Amino acid sequence: MNTSRQILSVLEYIEKEKGISRDEVIPVIANAIKSAAEKGLNAGQNLKIEIDPQTGDLKAWALQTVVDSVGDPKIQLSLEEALLIDEKAHIGQILQSQINPADLGRIVAQTARQAILQRFRELGKERIYNAYKNTVGEIVSGVVQHRERSGIIIELQRNNHSKVEALLPAREQIPGENYSLGNTIRCLLRYIKSTNRGPEIILSRSDKAFVQRLLEIEVAEIRHGTVQIVEIARNPGYRTKISVVSNDPKVDPVGACVGARGARVKAIVGELGGEKVDIVNYESDPVKFLEAALKPAIPYNVRVNESNRCLYFQLNEADFATAIGIKGRNAKLVSQLLGWKLDISKKEQRESEFDPKRFQRSVDTLSSIGIDKTLARQLVVAGFTSLETFEGVSAQDLIEAIVCKPEVASEILQKSSSHTKHSSEPRENKEALLTHHHEPNDNHSLPASVQKDV
Repeated sequence: MNTSRQILSVLEYIEKEKGISRDEVIPVIANAIKSAAEKGLNAGQNLKIEIDPQTGDLKAWALQTVVDSVGDPKIQLSLEEALLIDEKAHIGQILQSQINPADLGRIVAQTARQAILQRFRELGKERIYNAYKNTVGEIVSGVVQHRERSGIIIELQRNNHSKVEALLPAREQIPGENYSLGNTIRCLLRYIKSTNRGPEIILSRSDKAFVQRLLEIEVAEIRHGTVQIVEIARNPGYRTKISVVSNDPKVDPVGACVGARGARVKAIVGELGGEKVDIVNYESDPVKFLEAALKPAIPYNVRVNESNRCLYFQLNEADFATAIGIKGRNAKLVSQLLGWKLDISKKEQRESEFDPKRFQRSVDTLSSIGIDKTLARQLVVAGFTSLETFEGVSAQDLIEAIVCKPEVASEILQKSSSHTKHSSEPRENKEALLTHHHEPNDNHSLPASVQKDV
């Protein structure tokens, strides 16, 4: 048996096919041979094994300790015998005597082979775990291999072309997506854990972190920290809502994420199989944030309950179904994005809303004196259809009519007072208009099933 040639062959195979260097392999082979020999024909001895990494040559030594009185001749040597080997020998010294590797025996070689294979399997598992443990939370690419009851097996792509399989469980898939065998897909590496069978790698395409990583890949401003993702609310396969903020006043965060002609967001939607993606500006003011998140629907008569973190508001009949979504899914996403509970009711239709042109003229009139358009709509709905309707109105009247802050009411009155003009149209009866103001109530609230979802 040419031991050196066999060892060299093993070294070359492991290095080439498994991607494991000789420096890692040699200690494994040496320890396996040593352990097998000490349990075989050389049982009871202390052995030392060395392997030349270039030639595969194996050298072996028996180790014996110099003692006064020999109790076990396999591991001990008397001082008299030691002095014959080394004239400088002394008590406690360990002497090594070289032995012929062939004397280790064929059975030892076979046992060592099994131990080596077992260790290589363990080493391979350790390498896979170490290679991917720092990739948790990142996107990886792989090829769909086959289906199992627990999910889809994905073969991950690695630089050394070694086979690494991961699982994409059913619960982590995007509903409605079809994963064809042989297709290359991207997934989030959700977690990896070490088991007796080797490392278990779990992937996900439904996790909201998957969308975040896709944004970081597509949007340079996010990677560089100019634009930050504040929150992501996701219903996989249906819709994802994302709030963003810019650290640079010159950079529009929504525009950066959408990209030129929507190229960036289209790439993400394509990766998600057509799942809708809404990107909005983050606002510290919950009312403004609500308005941004609900677009194109417009919330009316918004009331804020800070203690319960609940927003009470109304929606027009035309906006109601779209804003709520099927089974309340869209409203639930808005609630998750804002971090506030939502209490939504239908708004009573106003006379002004039956004439869109008149409604818009009124909004434009209020906007022309510097009132925000969203605020102008709320004022028109509450009955303030012209500048003249503000005459005799107090700040408290405005606070009760449109549910706003005192400073906002004062600013509105100041602007309307300085721009009041005479109009040929008869003045609206503000008391009557204010009487028509409708507060959210239980009679117009969502069905119990929708309320629960939101």
